[in-house]
Amino acid sequence: MEFVIKISQFLLSLSLLIVLHEMGHFIPAKLFKTRVEKFYLFFDVKFSLFKKKIGETVYGIGWLPLGGYVKISGMIDESMDTEQMAKDPEPWEFRSKPAWQRLIIMLGGVTVNFLLAIFIYIGMSYFYGDTFLPNDNINDGLLVESTVANKVGLHTGDKIIAVDGDKIEKFSDIPEKVLFGKEIEIERDGTRSTVHMPQDFLSQLMDAKEKGFISLRQPFIVSKVPDTSYNVGSGLKNGDIIVGMNNRPTKYLDQVITALEESKGQQVTATVKRDDNEIELPLLVNENGKIGVELAGATSKTLEALGYYKFDVKEYGFLDSFPVGLNKAKDKLVSYWDQLGAIFSPSTGAYKGVGGFKAIYDIFPSSWSWQVFWSITAFLSIMLGVLNLLPIPALDGGHVMFLLYEMISGRKPGDKFMEYAQMVGFFLLIALVLFANGNDIYKAIFQ
Repeated sequence: MEFVIKISQFLLSLSLLIVLHEMGHFIPAKLFKTRVEKFYLFFDVKFSLFKKKIGETVYGIGWLPLGGYVKISGMIDESMDTEQMAKDPEPWEFRSKPAWQRLIIMLGGVTVNFLLAIFIYIGMSYFYGDTFLPNDNINDGLLVESTVANKVGLHTGDKIIAVDGDKIEKFSDIPEKVLFGKEIEIERDGTRSTVHMPQDFLSQLMDAKEKGFISLRQPFIVSKVPDTSYNVGSGLKNGDIIVGMNNRPTKYLDQVITALEESKGQQVTATVKRDDNEIELPLLVNENGKIGVELAGATSKTLEALGYYKFDVKEYGFLDSFPVGLNKAKDKLVSYWDQLGAIFSPSTGAYKGVGGFKAIYDIFPSSWSWQVFWSITAFLSIMLGVLNLLPIPALDGGHVMFLLYEMISGRKPGDKFMEYAQMVGFFLLIALVLFANGNDIYKAIFQ
C-alpha cells in the first residue's frame, strides 16, 4: 500500500508538471499559427499507450515516463526530423516565424513552470498558512547526529545563530543553510563562537553515508513494550516519557541514550512522566545499552503540548497570500540555484548526492498529504524550470541561447549546425540522466 501511495503521488506530480510545461510551448505556438504535430505525455518509443488526432495535432500518452514533448513543425528538436528540414520552409513552420515569436515559444515551458510554483505557494499560504518553529524558541540547542559535523565543530546542544552573517529566523532553514554555508555562528553554554566549514563538507557527508544530520531534539516517548521485552514487567507503559535516569535529568532522547550507554548490563531507576505525574521504575539495560522498547515520534502539536517547543502559526488572507507565496517561490529558486552551483563545483562533492527518478520518488511520503504533495510539486516545478534553462542544445535553454545570438548578431545559425548541436546536447543530456539515475542505483546496491 505504501508503494501505491508513493508511486501515485510521483506519477501525478510528474504528469502535471510535464503537461503544463508542454502547454507552455503549445499555446504560444498555436497563437503564432505554428503547426504542432504531436503533444505527448511521456515518450512513445515504438508505440503509444493512447493517441488521438484532433485537427492537425496528435495527442497521446507514451509508455516511457521520462518526460514528454510537443513536436513543432520546422523545428530541429529531439525528433531529429531531417527530412522535413531539407524541404523549403512553409509559412506554418517554426523556422519561418520571426525570432521574437520563436523565443516566446521556447520560453513558454519554463515560464509556466515558474508561474505554477508561484501559484501553488500562493494557494498553500492561503489554505494552510505557515506553522514554523522560531529559532529563538529552541532553548536547549539542536541534535547533531553526524560525526562529520561533530569533527568540524558542531555538537548536540549547540544553537545555530547565523550562517555567513545572516541571522537564522526559523529552524526549518538551518539544515540547508549549514550544508551550503562557510561560517556558522553558534552558541554553546552561553558562549558564542564561529565554526568554519571545510569546502568539501558535502563530500565528506556523502562519503560517511550517515542518515542523520541536524534535527530537533526529541523526548524519549515509549510507543510499545513488546511481550518479548525484558522490561515487560517493569511497569513501563505505552506513552510513557523517560525524563530522568538514576536521578539524572534526561529531558531529551539523546540524553537517555547516553545514560543507557553508560549503564550497559545494569539495572537503572528511570523517572517516567505519565500524564501529569512522575513515577520511578526499575529498568534493565542490556549489553548493547537498550531497554527493549519501541519509540514514538512526536508531532509539532505533541512537542508543544509537552512544553518542549513553542511553534508559531500564521494565517493569511486572500490578498496577503500573494506576496507571501511570491516570496516563498523566490526563496526556493535562490536555494535551488545555490544547490546547482554546488553540484557543478567538483571541490564541494555535492555531485555525489545527485539523484534521478528514484530520488524524486523517495521524497514523497508514504501517506497521502495534499499539503506535502503540493509543496513537493511546487519545488519540482522550479527545478524543472531552472534545469530547462541550462544552455544545453537539447533543452529549452539551448534553443534560447541560439535565438538570442540570432537576435543580437542578425545571423541565424545554419540548419546543419543546429542538427549537430542538437545531437551533442542530446548525448550530453543522456549522460546527465544516466549519471543521476546511476547514482540512485549505486546507492540502492552499495549503501
